This record gives sequence, C-alpha cells and structure tokens, in this order.
Amino acid sequence: MIAYLERLVHGNDVESRQNDNDEDVVDCTSFFDELDLQGSIDYVATGLAGKDFGGLRSIKPLALIRPAGTDDVAMVVKAAAQSSNLTVAARGNGHSINGQAMADRGLVLDMRSMEDVFEVVVVNGTAYVDVSGGALWEDVLKRCVSGFRLAPRSWTDYLSLTVGGTLSNAGVSGQAFRYGPQTSNVTELEVVTGKGEIFVCSETENSELFFGALGGLGQFGIITRARILLQPAPDMVRWIRVVYSEFEEFTRDAEFLVTQQDGDSFDYVEGFVFVNSDDPANGWPSVPLDSNHGFDPTRIPKTAGSVLYCLEVALHYRNTDHPSTVDMDVDGLLGRLGFVENLKFELDLSYTEFLLRVKHAEEHARAHGLWDAPHPWLNLFVSKSDIDEFDRAVFKNILKGGVGGPMLIYPLLRSMWDTRTSVVLPEGEIFYIVALLRSNLPYPKGPSPEKLVAQNHEVIQCCIKNGFDFKLYLPHYEIQEGWKRHFGNQWTRFEERKANFDPLAILAPGQKIFSRIYQL
Repeated sequence: MIAYLERLVHGNDVESRQNDNDEDVVDCTSFFDELDLQGSIDYVATGLAGKDFGGLRSIKPLALIRPAGTDDVAMVVKAAAQSSNLTVAARGNGHSINGQAMADRGLVLDMRSMEDVFEVVVVNGTAYVDVSGGALWEDVLKRCVSGFRLAPRSWTDYLSLTVGGTLSNAGVSGQAFRYGPQTSNVTELEVVTGKGEIFVCSETENSELFFGALGGLGQFGIITRARILLQPAPDMVRWIRVVYSEFEEFTRDAEFLVTQQDGDSFDYVEGFVFVNSDDPANGWPSVPLDSNHGFDPTRIPKTAGSVLYCLEVALHYRNTDHPSTVDMDVDGLLGRLGFVENLKFELDLSYTEFLLRVKHAEEHARAHGLWDAPHPWLNLFVSKSDIDEFDRAVFKNILKGGVGGPMLIYPLLRSMWDTRTSVVLPEGEIFYIVALLRSNLPYPKGPSPEKLVAQNHEVIQCCIKNGFDFKLYLPHYEIQEGWKRHFGNQWTRFEERKANFDPLAILAPGQKIFSRIYQL
C-alpha cells in the first residue's frame, strides 16, 4: 500500500502532479483505508498544514492527518518508514516561524486532534498531571487551577501552544530562573520514534530517548503524552513594571533578583527594551499596564539614550493575604532596586488572568489585522559576558527604532537547565534570552518581510563578527553545517540519537537538520 503514496512524491514536476490530482486522491484514499486509522485524513484541503505563524513560507504536504491517539501516530510513522522517501511532521498549533512543522509532499500530523488526556496523579506525595502532547497549555492551566487549585511551575508567555511543541524546544518564561524551562519540569513522556515504536520514557526508563526528545526539535520522536510537575496555584498576582535609563543598572537589578533564594525575590522576572519616544508600538505607550495610567516622559533622565529598559516582575499571593502584607513584601523588594523614580506601574489580577495576559494581545492583534501578517521573530540566548556589548551593537544601533513589537531581554540561570537534554546554551551560569517579537502591519503598510528577515540576519552577523557567545533559541538553519556550528561539541550526541531513534530521518523534515534517507 505504500506504493500508492510513493508514486506521488518521486517527481518534482508540479504540472505533472496537478494533472494527476484526481488519481492522487484515489491513491491516498486507498492507502489510508488500508492503514485503518481511527482518526481522519484530509488529502485535499491541506492549506492549514502548509502555513505557520511566521508566515514566511508555504509548503504543501501530501496529506494532513488528524490522529485520534498514539496508535494512529505510530501507524503513520511506520508506514512512512516502509516507504522509500515519505516524511512526517508533527504540527501543534502552528506557531513555528520558519516552517519547522511542515513537510514538503510529506505527511503532517495535526496533534491538536489527539484524544483528550488529562489526569492528575500523586506520586510519593508530589502532584503531576498527565496530558496529551497536543493539549494547549492554556487548557492545562484552566483545568488544573479550576479543578484542583494546582498549576505547572514553568510556563511560556503565550499559552496557545501545545505541550509537545514547547517541550520539543524548551519552553521559557519569567519563572524559568527559579524552576528552569518547561523541559526541566516534566518527569515522563510517551514518545513515538521515527521507527514507529511507542516508548514510555523518563530519567530512569529509556532515558536516552527522554532527554533526547526534550529540546530535540522533533528529531527523535513525537511527544504524545507528558507528565508535568504541579504545585499549589496562587490566587492573585501583583504585576509590576519599572523603568531604567541605563542598561548596566537594569541588568544589575535583574541579575540580583534571579539569583536570590526562593522567598527572597519575585516569582516572575522578565524585561524588555523600548524606544525613548512616543511611538505607540515601540515607545513609552507600550509600558503602562492599563489605560488608566500614562507614561510621564518628564521623569526620564536627561542623560538617557535612544532606548530605555523595563524590568517586569510579579509576586504571587493568596486571597487571604492582607493587602498591607502584599504591599510590604512588594515595597521591600522594589526598595532594593535602582529604577527611575516615579516610573513604576502595577496591577493586581488573578493568577490565571496574568498567565493569559498575552491572549489579550492576540485578540488586539487579530482585531487590527496584525495576527495574520508575517512574524519574522528572532530568539537568541546571549552569554552574560557579551550582553553589554550586545546592547550597544544591537539595541542602541541596529534596533534603535524598535521592531514593531516587544524586544524581550532577561537573565536565566544555566544551573536550572538539565544538560542531558538536547538544548544547547551559551557558557557561564547567567545568560540572557533576547526575543525580537515583531508585530508589524502587513506589507505595504508595514515593512516587507524580506526587510525584517534581513535585519534579523544583520543581528546574527553582528553577533558572529563580534565573537559573542550566543545560541539561537527556536533555531533555524538552511544547511547542516549551520546546525553543526549550533550544536558544537554536542553535535555528535545529537547525530547518534538521530541514528538510534530515527535512522531514516523521517521526522520533522522542516527543521532541515537531516535529509531523508531514501531506500528501495
């Protein structure tokens, strides 16, 4: 039955494939009837699987498959493994930037269609939740908090992402300084390898696959279930932003906060760069937390430059905590910081509202036609040793006019990351995440995607030219040599894991790390 699909992907002649379209549909139907999938197959309307949030490319797959469960996923991968050249990509909520979840004339699995898995379990007094790899983090949040008053410890800023998707990268937000990324907060996975085999894995069982899949960019297996560590969920959050005119003072305070013991700091620490102007997207108006409080530029020191810095923090508390106690805790922590006087903004909201804060930004973007525009985002990890020079060369020079959206920057601690996973980091205990989250108007009202991509390349080349110790986060390279430089001395381990778990290079072809091995 594999021959039915093989014939469709041997040639490169587009016109020929179009002429054979009717016959192709019949062949696809016959192929999947033989597979006896419990889910469904869409071999005509595959447009969804050929696009992503980045909006920079469109690659049409042969078929979009909606698996009902893990057995369906394994069945599809096994079938691809028996073919001469089929590939399989797992697609979560389509939030990749550079086509990482696409498969050119391959098979795309819509992981959102997976059967609902949600079970809170207690092992040796510690609570965990078992969820499907296709579950959205926002749904995990709501169900854990509303049903059990529990919550995962580590998050991403945007929660309309799938569990399997973020665990295949890392999963970073303002809690990572304390608990590590999401990959450090999962204790068990169910994974379908590139051989179509199903394994339950953990630190002690099938550990090589467990650590390989975490941060593995989908190269070693498809995550179909995860067991995530939980903790008691707070009721409320005091959300605070304070402004700095000098980068050195900003980084000093940020690093101070992330290196304090639990209980001696805030529960969430992030930061961002903004333009020293009244630009509504890039400047002062982007800082206040609500429309009731404006930004007073007269408070900015005369010595300030073209960009300013905002430290964003949050403190969790209970409904039973007296307001004066919360005020005292917040004031005690802020009193140790050196931000610009009277440039402080704060807001109290529920824990769930705080974690879903970017959802409101999504709604705004959709309403103004920004969500469907291209998003050539760039994410980097930069060593503390180079972050001052990075600020001078990038924020104060290349990006001094902003990027049409947030320019995040905040410190993380290497010791909170498990080096056995596939994620690669800069050297040193403290490094910074830099995220350029462009949200420009569609061209021609906004800059062309090509211009924004070129600016990203300029930033990367600046890092290379200056010898900065950096790594791309959510990386993308067009050729394997770029990937070898990215992984450095971890490339051999990565390559060996690929040979063990996906020897034919069937999985995640959109990452462009390995080429499918053809077989007769």
